[in-house]
Amino acid sequence: MGKSCQVSRLCILFAVLTLISIATLVTLWTITLTGGDDDDHVTDPWDSYRLPTALVPDYYNITLWPRLSPDPNTGLYIFTGKSTVEFECVKGTDLILIHSNKLNYTKLDNTHIASLITSGDGSAPSIKSSWLQPKTQYLVIQLNSQLFHGQKYRLYTEFTGELADDLAGFYRSEHEEGGVRKIVATSQMHPTHARKTFPCFDEPAMKAAFYITLIHPRGTVALSNGMEKDIVDTTIDGIEVTKTTFEPTRNMSTYLLAIVVSDYIYVNATQGDILVRIWASRTAIEQGQGNYALNVTGPILDFFQLYYNISYPLCKADQIALPDFYFGAMENWGLVTYRETNLLYDPVTSSVRNKETTATIIAHELAHMWFGNLVTLHWWNEVWLNEGFASYVSYLGANHTEPTWNVKDLIIIDDIHRVFAVDALASSHPLSSNEDSVVLPDQINEQFDVISYSKGAAVLRMLSDFLSEPVFVQGLNSYLSHFAYRNTAGNDLWHHLQMVVKSKNVPLPCPVEDIMNRWVLQIGFPVVTIDTTTGKVSQKHFLLDPASNITVQSPYNYEWLIPVRWMKSGEVQRDIWWLMKKEVINLEMRSGGSWVLANINVTGYYRVNYDLGNWERLFTQLNSEHQIIPVINRAQLMDDAFNMARAQVVSTTLALRTTSYLLAETEYIPWQSALDNLHYYYLMLDRTEVYQPLQDYMKKLVTPLFQHFKSMTSNWTRVPDRLTDQYNQVNAIRMACRTGITECQNLTTSWFKQWIDNHQHNLIEPNLRSAVYCSAIAAGDEAEWEFGWSQFTNATVASEASRLMSALACTGKIQLLKRYLSYTLNSTMIRKQDATTVITSVASNRAGQSLAWDFVRDHWEYMFTDYGVGSFSFASMISGVTARFSTPADLQQLEEFVKEHSVAGFGPATLAVMQALEKTRANINWVQQNKQEILDWFNIQTAHPPVNLDWPGL
Repeated sequence: MGKSCQVSRLCILFAVLTLISIATLVTLWTITLTGGDDDDHVTDPWDSYRLPTALVPDYYNITLWPRLSPDPNTGLYIFTGKSTVEFECVKGTDLILIHSNKLNYTKLDNTHIASLITSGDGSAPSIKSSWLQPKTQYLVIQLNSQLFHGQKYRLYTEFTGELADDLAGFYRSEHEEGGVRKIVATSQMHPTHARKTFPCFDEPAMKAAFYITLIHPRGTVALSNGMEKDIVDTTIDGIEVTKTTFEPTRNMSTYLLAIVVSDYIYVNATQGDILVRIWASRTAIEQGQGNYALNVTGPILDFFQLYYNISYPLCKADQIALPDFYFGAMENWGLVTYRETNLLYDPVTSSVRNKETTATIIAHELAHMWFGNLVTLHWWNEVWLNEGFASYVSYLGANHTEPTWNVKDLIIIDDIHRVFAVDALASSHPLSSNEDSVVLPDQINEQFDVISYSKGAAVLRMLSDFLSEPVFVQGLNSYLSHFAYRNTAGNDLWHHLQMVVKSKNVPLPCPVEDIMNRWVLQIGFPVVTIDTTTGKVSQKHFLLDPASNITVQSPYNYEWLIPVRWMKSGEVQRDIWWLMKKEVINLEMRSGGSWVLANINVTGYYRVNYDLGNWERLFTQLNSEHQIIPVINRAQLMDDAFNMARAQVVSTTLALRTTSYLLAETEYIPWQSALDNLHYYYLMLDRTEVYQPLQDYMKKLVTPLFQHFKSMTSNWTRVPDRLTDQYNQVNAIRMACRTGITECQNLTTSWFKQWIDNHQHNLIEPNLRSAVYCSAIAAGDEAEWEFGWSQFTNATVASEASRLMSALACTGKIQLLKRYLSYTLNSTMIRKQDATTVITSVASNRAGQSLAWDFVRDHWEYMFTDYGVGSFSFASMISGVTARFSTPADLQQLEEFVKEHSVAGFGPATLAVMQALEKTRANINWVQQNKQEILDWFNIQTAHPPVNLDWPGL
C-alpha cells in the first residue's frame, strides 16, 4: 500500500471538519439572504427539522377522496382523508412528532385532532395537547405519560387538504380533450411533499408499508404503487363514487408514494410475470403515443434484472404521462410519473430526439426501482449516489433496447461537459456533504442539481471503468442484496465494491473508498498537465476563474488519485496509469516526434493540458487525418482548450484553433462540443463589434456541413440512418440559417409557408422541426408568430407543443416577446411547469435577454411567493436570465436584485444566485482580457474588416 493511501486514510477525520465548514458557509449565505435571527436557537424537539429517532413507522392505512370539482362555497378543489399509522416505540418518550404541512385536521370527539391506541394489549397514554408547528412542518402531540419501548401504537387522524395546482403533494392537473376541460388528481411526494397529503414520518430512512384506498368519481380510474385489489361502486353522503383498494406496498420511503385519479386509458403487455401498463389521455393512447414506451419498458426491465442480478421486486410497472408535472419524471415504486413529453412518442410527429429522450428517461427511472427504491440512501446529503447512478446506467439501459444508436457516447455531451462548466466554479459543492448541512426543505431541493446528476454519473462511469464493468456490477449485486428494503450510506457501496476487488485481485493503488473519497468529498476536479518533452505529469484543481478564491479547505489538499488512459500516435496504451501525487515523472510520456493524447474516451473526470509542442502535433493530426483521434477525444480537445483558455491556462488563440479542422468534420459529438463552447462567445460578444466576424467564421465552418447533409439526404428528402447524423443534420440547418446562409433561410421559410398555407398537413420532417420553426419565426413577422401560437395551443402531441413553445421565443419582435413573457403568469396560456422554460428561452434570444431579466425582476416577488411556488425552477430561471451578464452594469443590477430580496431569500435558487454573481464577475474579466484577441483572430480567418457598432448600454 502506497503512501498516498495511508495519507488518505489519515485525512478522513479532517474530511468531516471540512464538510462542516462547507455547511457553515452555506448556512451563513442562507442567513444573509433570508435575514436569519441570531437568537433563533433550537430549544424544543418540534423546533428541529429532523425527526427524533424514538418512533419508527411500521405501516400506513390511508383513505383519500379527491374532489374533481370545485367546492361551491369556496371555489377551491379539496381532498379529504383518513389515516392510521402504526409505529413502534424504540425509545421511551411522551412526545409524538409527525410531519404535516398545509392540512386542516378534524377534531375527534370534539377534543384533539388525533387519537392514539395500542396495536396490542394495554392502553395508550392519553393526549395532553396537540398542535401544528408550521415552521418545521409538524403535527405535535404531547402525551400525559410515556410510550413504552417495544410497544406498537396506532395514530388516527382525519383531515382536509387543498387539491391545488402547485405541482406538489396531492395536486390537480388540468387538460382539455375534445373541447372538454378535465381534471387529474395526481401526486409528487418527492422530496418532502408527502406531509402535504397525510401526516407521516417524512424522511427517507423511515420506511413503511402503505395500504392505500382511493375514493373517486364514477367513470374514473385510480392508481397507486400497488396493484388494484378491490374496485367497488358505492354511495357516500349521497354521492355516487368508486372505491379502489390497492395491494399493500413493500417497505418504502414516503417520497415514493404515488396516487392518481383520472379518466386515462392504457396499453399493456407482460414481461415475464410483470404487468407493464402505459397510461395517458384517451387521445394520446388512441393515437399510439404510448406504444414506443410500452415496447422499450419490457426490454429495459429485463436488462436491469440481468444487470443487478436481482428480479424486479413488484408484480406491475405502471407508467403515466401527466399534463402538469414539475420534474421530468419521478421513480415512484410501481407507478412512475412523467411529463407527457418524456413518456409519449408520436410516430408521425415526434423526432428521434424525442424517441431517445423517452428511452433514456424510462431507463433512468427503472434503474431507480432497485438503486433508490429497493435500497435507499439514509439521508438527502448523498442524493448524488442515487441520481448519479441512475443517470449513468440510463445510457446502458437505453443502449440495450436501441443498440444501433450508440447512445452511451452521448454522456460526454449531455452530462460530462455540462457539469464541467459548473464544477469549475468556486461556488460548486462536493458530491457528499455533511448530513447536518441539509435539513431545510429548500436545502434538500437544492441537492437535486447538475452536480448530483451529471458529476455523479461521470465519477461512477470512471469507477466502473477502472474496476471493470463485471467487478462493478458484482459489487452492486452484493450491495443491493445485502441492504434490500433498508437504507444505506455511500460508504456501504465502497465497502461492497472493495470486497469484490479483493476477491478478484483487481490491481488498484488504494482501496476503493480512499480513491473515491477524493472525488466525492472535494469540490471540483483536476486539470492534468503533460509535458511530452520531459515526461513530467502534474495535477491542479481546475478553476474557471483563476482569480476566484476557494475558501473551503480540502482534507486532501485538492489532490486526486487519477486513472489515466492514454495513447501515443494512435496506439492506445494497454494499462491504466495512476497519477498519485501533485507532480511525477512518467518517462513513457516523453513523445519525441509523436503526439500524446490522454483521457481516452473521457473515462476520467478531469481535463488535460499539454506542452505547446504536443498541441501543435495534435493540430497537425486533426488537420491531416482527424479520424485517427477518437471521436470523443476530438470533442474533448475543444472543450478542454476553450475552458482552459477561459481559465488563462492556455491562450484563447490556441482554443480557437481547435475548431479549424471542423471544415472536414461531420460527426455530431465534436460539432456539438464546438457549438456549445462557441455559444459562450455568442453570449459574451453578440452585443459587440465581434458579432459579425464571429458569424462569418461560423458561416465558413458550417457551409461544408450543410452541403454534406444536403447531399446525404438527397436534397433533404430522406432521413440519415445513424442517430448522431440525424442530430448533426439539425445542427447544420440551425447554424446555417443563424449565420445567414441564404439557401438555408429560403429552405426553412418556404417549408413553414407551405405549412401555413395548408395547416392540416405539416410536411416538415419531424427531426428538423425545432430548427425550422425557430428559423422561420425569427425571419418572419407577427403573422408567422401568431400561426405558431395557434398551432401550439391546438397541439395534441406534447413533443410538438414543446418545439413550438421554444420556437415562439425565437422572434426578434420586442412586443411579441413581451407578450409571450406575460403569458407565463397565466396558467391557461402557459402551463406552470413550462413557465421557466419560456422565460429562459426568451432570455437565450439576443433580442430578448434584457426583456426576460426585466420581467423576472418586476415579477420575482409574485412568482416566488404567490404564483405556483412549487412549479417554477427558480435556479434555472436565475441561470438563464443572467447567462449573458458580462458588463459592470449587469453586475450592479444583479447585486441590487440580490440585496432587494435578501430578506425573503432565494430558497432553492440560493446556490444559483451565488453562481450567477461569480460567473458575472468572471465574464467581465474575460471580455476585457480577450475581446480584442478574439476579434483579431476572427478577422484574420474571414478577412473581415473591423466594424464598430454602437450598441446601447455598452
